Amino acid sequence: MTNIEKTKSMCEAFMRGDIPALFEHFADDIEWDYDSLNDVPWYRPRRGKAEVAGFFECLAQVEMTQWEPTLYLGEGDLAVVVLDSDYRIKSNGRRVVYKDCLLLFQFNAAGKLARFNHRVDLFPGWLAYHDRSPDCGDAKAEMAFGL
Repeated sequence: MTNIEKTKSMCEAFMRGDIPALFEHFADDIEWDYDSLNDVPWYRPRRGKAEVAGFFECLAQVEMTQWEPTLYLGEGDLAVVVLDSDYRIKSNGRRVVYKDCLLLFQFNAAGKLARFNHRVDLFPGWLAYHDRSPDCGDAKAEMAFGL
C-alpha cells in the first residue's frame, strides 16, 4: 500500500469514526500538530499514541458538519490532503469554516505515520473557541504569544 493509499484509508476511517483503524497506521512515537502554538484543545501539539488519543477525545467538543477531502498528493514519505471542513463548537455555537485546508502526513521507514500537521490559519478556530470576534484588536498577538 502506497503512502497516498494509506492516507486515503486514514481519511476514510476518520469520516466513519473508526478511530482504532486510524491508530493501526500510527507510529508509537507519532508527532501531532508538532509546531502549533495554539491553546485550542484539538490543535495542541501531542506526541505518542496516548497523547494523540486526546485529540480525538477533544473532538467531542465540536459538531463536524463537513470534512471533505478534495485532493490527495504525495511523494516519498510525504502525503498531503487538501480538504474543506466546517465545524461548530458545541459550547458557544461558533462555526469554523476552512476551504483548501492542508493536512500533512509524514511516514517513517516502517510505513507508519510519524508526523501529522494541520496547515491552515488556525486563528479562526482560536477566535471561535474563545468566543471572540475577528475585530478584537490584539487577539492574534494574544493567541501567538499567550498574552
